[in-house]
Amino acid sequence: MHGIGRPEEIRIPGLPEPVSHYTDVVRAGRLVFVSGCVASDKDGRVVGGDDATAQARQVHENLKTCLAAAGATFADVCKVTVFLKNIADREKVNVARKEYFGRHRPASTLVEISRLVRDDFLVEIEAIAVLPE
Repeated sequence: MHGIGRPEEIRIPGLPEPVSHYTDVVRAGRLVFVSGCVASDKDGRVVGGDDATAQARQVHENLKTCLAAAGATFADVCKVTVFLKNIADREKVNVARKEYFGRHRPASTLVEISRLVRDDFLVEIEAIAVLPE
């Protein structure tokens, strides 16, 4: 049995510099771990204002960019964790999620939290994907 090798840290051009000691994506063999994505543009500005669906679309755009950098797509995602400031926004976020995932349904955990890294962010999503053989 072969090991998965040394994890490869991937920084994504066009995403803001991480606010702490982490990288956007780590690829270890066929496993892809995407750090929590928020609704920011390349300059770190919030996209979508106080519209949870608009923010969720930007989050999914950022996830898509991160997945692509590791050779993955939404079809390869096995698990997501969704963090919401307001659990009532679940259905609004789900609108964007269905647009990006289509018929594919990953395992999922949803958590309501008091704050994200910035007060203007409403949603953050992290993902784990497995690349095809």
